[in-house]
Amino acid sequence: MRNLTGGLCALVLSALLPHPTLHAAGPCADLRMLALPNVTVTEATQVDPATFTPPGGEPPASFRTLPPFCRVAATLKPSSDSDIKIEVWLPASGWNGKFQAVGNGAFNGTIGYGAMGTALARGYATASTDTGHVGGGARWALGHPEKVIDFGWRAVHEMTVAAKKIVASHYSAAPRFAYFNGCSAGGRQAMKAAQRFPEDFNGIIAGAPGLDWTSRAARAAQVEQVLEVNESARLLPPQKQLLHRAVLQACDALDGVKDGLLADPGRCTFDPGVLQCTASSASGCLTPAQVDTARLIYSDVRNPQSKREITGLARGSELGWTDLGWTESARATGLDQFRFIVYGDPGWTIQKLNFESDIVRAEAADANTINALDPNLKPFIDGGGKLIQYHGWSDPQISPRNSTQYYSRVLDTLGGAGKVDNAYRLFMAPGMGHCGGGEGPNTFDMVAALEAWVERGQAPNQILASHAANGVVDRTRPLCPYPQTAVYKGSGSIDEAANFECRTP
Repeated sequence: MRNLTGGLCALVLSALLPHPTLHAAGPCADLRMLALPNVTVTEATQVDPATFTPPGGEPPASFRTLPPFCRVAATLKPSSDSDIKIEVWLPASGWNGKFQAVGNGAFNGTIGYGAMGTALARGYATASTDTGHVGGGARWALGHPEKVIDFGWRAVHEMTVAAKKIVASHYSAAPRFAYFNGCSAGGRQAMKAAQRFPEDFNGIIAGAPGLDWTSRAARAAQVEQVLEVNESARLLPPQKQLLHRAVLQACDALDGVKDGLLADPGRCTFDPGVLQCTASSASGCLTPAQVDTARLIYSDVRNPQSKREITGLARGSELGWTDLGWTESARATGLDQFRFIVYGDPGWTIQKLNFESDIVRAEAADANTINALDPNLKPFIDGGGKLIQYHGWSDPQISPRNSTQYYSRVLDTLGGAGKVDNAYRLFMAPGMGHCGGGEGPNTFDMVAALEAWVERGQAPNQILASHAANGVVDRTRPLCPYPQTAVYKGSGSIDEAANFECRTP
């Protein structure tokens, strides 16, 4: 593993090295006078990262090694009730000639300083938005339909339009390429951009996208509704570990190698009923109520009106479940979706949920504002755009099968893989949790893969991923374009990516 680890580190290091300056930057302070429609520049200051502390907390240590940059803050008001904050960071030198917008998480109304720092370190001019509100939760949505639109799609689009003009003004040249990079809610923003504004970005990375936002809210609320009032049905850590071990025992070897990972959980038909306690087994088993809970979390349902399948969590994700089912973030986001957007009632509680009717009501209330379900990517593809979507198979927060389902719908809409593969590819990561973490290889460079595709026409036939323990890489594995999976060649270490190849099942 030593040589592979060194090679991986060298690849990442080379990607982060400063690029030659392509255009001389103008005075940062001059941007305060920049006049743009519905945009007020509130700050334009040259920043020394060694002394910079972003609002809201201490910067990560990596900030200290960033190059000096021009920090621009602005307020955007595309509607009478809009109050969208954005920041644009512009390298003082070494600009790579490109722009990268970064995404958000959940309902959080915050600038993504960490993600901006990562983009800046690669030489990008970068931008982020608070999506039109401050703080977490969705109370801000109550009585403010324009702010819901800002959160759903308008803030990212308006930020992108303004940021490109700020970049062009500062460097006297427009960016050669524009990219978006986001995961979770940021992945939803990414998909929304591809669907609604196909000309905004040349390349898009959409990680674990919450594209079926309203359905995820309803499913998380549905499980919590059951478990909130029935403690005996909850799966506590010992039961989740028992269930996870049983899933692996039943399905780990289905892909031809026993490695503690499910290459495709869709092939696993494990039924938790085999763990149900009997008269002779009082421990190391699940009660009937706990079996029902596991089945509920795994289960798929259909929207009674649209007939669209709403997927449960995948087998293999058990270690990420909470005592009340979905992750805390998923449950909190779901509660706020119903309280402040669907019903407009701060007193609404989980116990008031009527799943069959409320899932229909939630989607109707959204009216394609937050959901990113439109499978017609033809305008984006025809315009030359490239989209990389990725998702961890063990994601306990957003069902990974939302991604595979959407991918299949795009193929159905556009006429098959031959119409899509040159512009849109999905990569599923076995054993990876939500946007990272988990037991499987979970570290990879999607930005480099997308750059190679957009700028040099090199489509990603596989992407190298690694897993580390205590800071040491202990496994590498190729991530494959769905529906391909990484198949063991039959010899060599199962911890070496070189001993696997991507194949279609």
